[in-house]
Amino acid sequence: MRLIFAGTPEFAATALEALLAADFEVALVLTQPDRPAGRGLRPRPSAVKALALAHDLPLAQPASLKDAALQDQLCAIEPAVMVVAAYGLILPAAVLAIPLRGCLNIHASLLPRWRGAAPIQRALLAGDSETGITIMQMDDRLDTGAILLQEKITINDDDTAQTLQARLASLGARCIVRALHENPLPCAQNDAAATYAAKISKAEAAINWSCSARDICRQIRAFNPVPGAVTSLNGVALKIWCAHPAGPAGPAGTAAGRRGTVVSAAADGIVVAAGDGAVCITELQKAGGKRLSAPVFLAGSALAPGTRLGP
Repeated sequence: MRLIFAGTPEFAATALEALLAADFEVALVLTQPDRPAGRGLRPRPSAVKALALAHDLPLAQPASLKDAALQDQLCAIEPAVMVVAAYGLILPAAVLAIPLRGCLNIHASLLPRWRGAAPIQRALLAGDSETGITIMQMDDRLDTGAILLQEKITINDDDTAQTLQARLASLGARCIVRALHENPLPCAQNDAAATYAAKISKAEAAINWSCSARDICRQIRAFNPVPGAVTSLNGVALKIWCAHPAGPAGPAGTAAGRRGTVVSAAADGIVVAAGDGAVCITELQKAGGKRLSAPVFLAGSALAPGTRLGP
């Protein structure tokens, strides 16, 4: 089967690798233009581009798919299907109509729950117990197309966005191969049950210690690794990478004056009072420093009980 693949990050590269292993003919790979990254802000190729170059696949990196010449190029390929995974560009109606079997999207949620840009993070923030992969027939709206195939996975208590994405990437790769082989019948989504997974903003990463310990820990997991949940210590940004609820923070643990203050600091973690209960921080990072376990951090930065985190 001849196909066009469109994707950008590692999540998409996992699917492309599975398609190649299954001997599908990838006639063209579309990925976003190289973006500045790292401390030097040098242009860096996407994970999909790196894989395409490694396999000597035809590659294009358009800034938009609205160009008529590009659309003619896609038509000339005569693809049976276009597979899309975290591509990051809108597919115009003219492009959606090109493949014989349409365009299939690998979406990292159980649609119609969490339509949109950040389904993995939103599932973690909401405390969902499960998520999964949906293979969807794309239409001209946002993640509203008919469902071809779905598979569920459990969200573990210690899952971060990074670990959950890795598991979903592997599942998505298996699902798209299965969908292409089996060609399942489409099933319309229930729009009334839809929820929206808005893009994550940096402002959401700031920890509000008035929130419950449970919600703060969900926030830390959802924003690991990007953008990283952040508080401050003596006016300096402090990212919190790993934490778990620690139960009550003492008799005054829920009093307004206690929220965001250090209750205890030991080798097993830094306990900070929250709006409800307390959070035990086990991995953290000062601005400009390295990610450190709690005992290593404390070896270089003493934290006395009563020390305030946050504004």
